[in-house]
Amino acid sequence: MNESATTGGLRERKRAATRAAITAVARSLTSERGLNGYTVEDVCEQAGISRRTFFNYFPTKEDAILGHVDDELPADVFDEFLRGGQGSPAGGISASLLQDLLQLSLSMSERMSSSEEETRQLIGVIKKEPQLMLKIIGATEEREAHFAELLARREGVPASHPVVRMAVVVMGNIGRHTSLAYFSEGNTRTYRDLLLENFEAARFLLSQPYSRPTNTPAEGQP
Repeated sequence: MNESATTGGLRERKRAATRAAITAVARSLTSERGLNGYTVEDVCEQAGISRRTFFNYFPTKEDAILGHVDDELPADVFDEFLRGGQGSPAGGISASLLQDLLQLSLSMSERMSSSEEETRQLIGVIKKEPQLMLKIIGATEEREAHFAELLARREGVPASHPVVRMAVVVMGNIGRHTSLAYFSEGNTRTYRDLLLENFEAARFLLSQPYSRPTNTPAEGQP
């Protein structure tokens, strides 16, 4: 690896660390004081940064609370996922896509252990400040758009391809349902077990036979 690449990688790690520190402080302050109980200057003081630095990373306190869309996207895991699509027919869907989607989800879940407390804190903050759900919806749409681009690049098809769109919908909802169950009060099961259970349930449902309905004219129509 050349010096330029090393320097660039170090710089990005420092940026990610700064973003994560800002988010941690913003979540902590929101949990303690509520969204309107502190200022950006309070965040800057506790994070040890300037006001200008804060706005270089986040446009608002709400954005800082939710974090940056790229901070939870491990590059090595996604690189491996992309390589899985090599050799698939042009314009077609690789035969290993479903298996690789499952492995991608499991690999990402393994990274959750270090941030479990932060995630629980975020859930608590959202319960305290329900208006943050509007931001959550926007962040989810951004992540899903990123995921669609990733899938399209792997398969060599447009992001509007129906299989890409349905993969985003299905895997996104499996992930959300799993997270809700995992972080619910009293849960004793692992995220991996819950994820596999939900994935297998969806796989079973979609593997059932069905007949495609034929178009029939409405009553009174020829």
